[in-house]
Amino acid sequence: MYKVISSILYFILVKLGKSLFVIGKENIPKDNNYVVTCTHESYNEVIMLGMAIYPNQINYMAKKELFSNKWGGKFLSSLNAFPVDRENPGPSTLKRPIKLLKENKTVGIFPTGHRTSMEGAPLKRGAATIAMLGKAPILPAAYVGPKALHGLVTGQALLKFGEPIDTSDIPKELKRNEKVEYLTKEIERRTTALQKELNEIAKNL
Repeated sequence: MYKVISSILYFILVKLGKSLFVIGKENIPKDNNYVVTCTHESYNEVIMLGMAIYPNQINYMAKKELFSNKWGGKFLSSLNAFPVDRENPGPSTLKRPIKLLKENKTVGIFPTGHRTSMEGAPLKRGAATIAMLGKAPILPAAYVGPKALHGLVTGQALLKFGEPIDTSDIPKELKRNEKVEYLTKEIERRTTALQKELNEIAKNL
């Protein structure tokens, strides 16, 4: 289902509508086993992030509440989304994304954990933990553009990828929790910078 829907959306939004401008595509790792993170103010980031790395597929972590409806849950699963208990995360929360990375697949995470303005929002540690345990790089991204779904067709969206964060390039003297905190702060620093750069570009359009 992901392949079919993403192909249709790519044709409509990117090929026909020219609704997405991607900066930094050269930063996308050649291998698919990486964690991609992005700012998250609406559901449009979910769609446009997928368009930006098409035809590669993203396996999104999503809050378990979205899967409470039987048919809705099946539909989300068909789109490569998998549920996560954000309130009570346990060891099992990490198994699925780490397994996906080992299978050379891409995991998509919105570090703030909910739709909010990136500036000043605390980043949760899941992306850093999963990438570190999965021995995969982190590809930070930021989005500026329409927040309403209909805006994807009528508006212009900008998405920028930063340089990947090498999770093996962490000070060796740090303990595990300190390494996770180090990576989390690095994601935040780079994402904030990307957001500011996109805001400046958007002002001049």
